[in-house]
Amino acid sequence: MAIIRGRERKTEAQIFTASMADIVFLLIVFFVLTYNVEVDRTQVQLPKTWVRTDIPKESAYISIDSDGIVRVSTGKEMSLPVSSDEEVLSFAANVVASDPNKPFVLKADKGVKYDRVDKVLDALKQAKARVIFLLSEQKTVEDINR
Repeated sequence: MAIIRGRERKTEAQIFTASMADIVFLLIVFFVLTYNVEVDRTQVQLPKTWVRTDIPKESAYISIDSDGIVRVSTGKEMSLPVSSDEEVLSFAANVVASDPNKPFVLKADKGVKYDRVDKVLDALKQAKARVIFLLSEQKTVEDINR
């Protein structure tokens, strides 16, 4: 302790913030690396099924809402609406050209007529998509008991 003009000088309490900056930086990096983007937010009521299959995370998504509007996404960005079946075909052809084994997930509202779903499936077949998943809601025990 230093003596200044007859009095003792007390040391003040200090908070060292250098390590806090490191911790904040590590938290930011952690959240950036673990953040998942939901690429397709189209709200649909899915048909029920007994079969359950896991869908690969890096799939391309095609969704048809109850109004018949088709949205497409490569699985890495948000889904965008398309206006015709030719645009679905060109989208699928571009995805297949970049990755021939990329799976497609078709998500259609249960109120959509099958003719509309069939046209999208035909576009995927013309684009030579190898793996196509039809998204559905799995039946539960409650559904069985009803």
